[in-house]
Amino acid sequence: MKVKDIMTWNVITVSSDAPIMETRKIMDTHKIRRLPVVDKGKLVGIVTLDRIESTGPSDATTLSIWEINYLLAKMKVKEIMQKDVVTIGPDASIEQALAKGQGLKVGIMPVVEDGKVIGVITTTDFMLKMLTPALGIGRPGTRLNISECNQPKNIRELMEIVEKSGMKVLSAHTMPPAEDTPNGFSLHVESENVKDLVKSIEAKGYKVVIVAR
Repeated sequence: MKVKDIMTWNVITVSSDAPIMETRKIMDTHKIRRLPVVDKGKLVGIVTLDRIESTGPSDATTLSIWEINYLLAKMKVKEIMQKDVVTIGPDASIEQALAKGQGLKVGIMPVVEDGKVIGVITTTDFMLKMLTPALGIGRPGTRLNISECNQPKNIRELMEIVEKSGMKVLSAHTMPPAEDTPNGFSLHVESENVKDLVKSIEAKGYKVVIVAR
């Protein structure tokens, strides 16, 4: 899977000359916290809600509320935007994008192709379009965690049991160990009635946990 498969295509941008108060209104209207800053088709920065909210006089200021609002109304995005922007290409793999984002500790990356911003990818995109389906969130059925079932022979044995049960598999993947928990396998089946399936799996010596959803 590539970045273009999960990125947000209809990206909203602002210019560096946009007033920060108007930019804040755009964020509030569209319920977003970060906007790429684009001038004449070229990415020049990124502005965040945190930067906007932290802009303004200190608590010790002697300015009146009207003077403060006047100063804020005159401020432009270019005065507070972050100019060093981490970008990614649309054909980069999801693994490359995750590694880059985590390594550089950024929560959003504009997707750039031929010098133009064609979309953005965020931590929310990874959560909603990658992790949510993998965990079966919002989908029917039951998810089982099977311990010590991460080798080909174990997975093959498990799938033979599932095949005999006649149940439909919605998702399946290995799981890394957590603390003292051994490597395991996550299996999401369509049925809610998994009593017999669990019994058959446990009969092969595996430990099964039904995940609360």
